[in-house]
Amino acid sequence: MPTISRLCLLFSLLLAAPAGASTPELLAKGEYLARAGDCIVCHTGPGEKPFSGGLKMATPLGAIITTNITPDKATGIGDYTFPDFERAMREGIARDGHRLYPAMPYPSYSHVSEDDLRALYAFFMEQVNPVNRPNSPNPIKWPLNIRWPIAIWDGVFTDRVGFQPDSSQSAAWNRGAYLVQGLGHCGACHTPRGIFFEEKGLDQRKNTYLAGASLDDWFASSLRGDKASGLSSWSEADIAQFLKTGHNGHASAFGTMIDAVNNSTQYFSDDDLTAIATYLKSLPGNESPQALAAASPNARGGRLYLQQCADCHQADGAGHAPYIAPLAGNPALSDADPASLINITLNGSSRIVVDGMPDAYRMPEFRVLLKDDQIADIATFLRQSWGAKGAPVTPDQVAKIRKSSDPASDAVVVLRMR
Repeated sequence: MPTISRLCLLFSLLLAAPAGASTPELLAKGEYLARAGDCIVCHTGPGEKPFSGGLKMATPLGAIITTNITPDKATGIGDYTFPDFERAMREGIARDGHRLYPAMPYPSYSHVSEDDLRALYAFFMEQVNPVNRPNSPNPIKWPLNIRWPIAIWDGVFTDRVGFQPDSSQSAAWNRGAYLVQGLGHCGACHTPRGIFFEEKGLDQRKNTYLAGASLDDWFASSLRGDKASGLSSWSEADIAQFLKTGHNGHASAFGTMIDAVNNSTQYFSDDDLTAIATYLKSLPGNESPQALAAASPNARGGRLYLQQCADCHQADGAGHAPYIAPLAGNPALSDADPASLINITLNGSSRIVVDGMPDAYRMPEFRVLLKDDQIADIATFLRQSWGAKGAPVTPDQVAKIRKSSDPASDAVVVLRMR
């Protein structure tokens, strides 16, 4: 009789358990992977609840509004089965069959393993609070809003074979490659795009992969071993420190990389940060002719630098690492596109927040204090000093970014090609 009683109790407990309930370990893994994918940044609009969508994003076709990915059944993904979720992540196809714009980085997410996708699915369905927030219609006009051509784009430019480990490399290298190519989707920002807006490479087999790209009035620097504009002078420890804290002895995070540090990379385990660094340091450089072009000093820019910048960054560009970024040896100064340097000079920088603590120093904005030609002179001086080999900056380049990044303009939207 006691045995029968125990069986009855076990049966009743099984009936009472919620369908699909997951182990704490699986849910913790799913939360970690959601951090790795930085899902919250794109799928949380200003003032909205986490993952409920509403962020306005610019794409080459026009602005789109990110969607609700909470488990709300009416307005979110609560009715998604795992195969629905997997299809959206790997192929960019929603539950109702419509194709997602590749601002959703499914070309990268196609590399994610099924086990990791199942953990992500469990996290979103069981740990994320459902939010009843209807998705906003995308403002892209006809005929650009027709989605069937995306199927052709997918067939030509995506690779759905999944991540392929390289047996000739170490376990750390393969783990780093998996994270960078997959959930980290680093190529979505740091890889240049072709005329059809495709990434010019999805892994290390292409020397264009992670070679740096222009993005939303910023330039996402090369993550390869370029001597002037890449990570040649960074050690693996430097890379891990930058991803963990947003600072190291060479640079500080700026632009949308601050979002990545604040919401994603600081939460990576030390082993995963080391693995990412191992993989990135294996990528050879691509020194461009522009990055290695001969440059001449700019006297007026030097004087303006001493007047406006040297108090923080010092006359010799050494800064006060790791909190006030050094400019001497900073790879951003040699980027092929000076957009990041112009943008941060005009608009300053938001704060890096690690372990809930905002950093003490931030770059102030100079859009009111300095004119376009003055900012161009300072930027040119920086791009031609302390070994930097960047091309000169023109006032027209500054004026263009001043206009497009004006915080008072209703036209300004957030661009995240990811």
